[in-house]
Amino acid sequence: MEESNIRLYSEMEHFEIININDGDKHGYLVNNDLVIDENGEFKVLILNESKSKFSIFGGTTFSEIPWDYVKKIGSRTIIIDVDDSLVKKTSI
Repeated sequence: MEESNIRLYSEMEHFEIININDGDKHGYLVNNDLVIDENGEFKVLILNESKSKFSIFGGTTFSEIPWDYVKKIGSRTIIIDVDDSLVKKTSI
């Protein structure tokens, strides 16, 4: 494996997530979550869509983005390309 292809989560946690489909910014990876399967492969990017820091008052909404929609991991960004109608949303 070539060393230039290796990324550490500790480096990526401060990458900003941007959807090029609509230009929305979804914060940084550290404020969101990943689902990783038993083989260590990324399956789903879970975006915390809460706009308020005080989620006690407003509830929390999560968007589940299949990893197939992650198009590029750049030097400071994670680029996704997904239409909002294809995203599974969960509220708690």
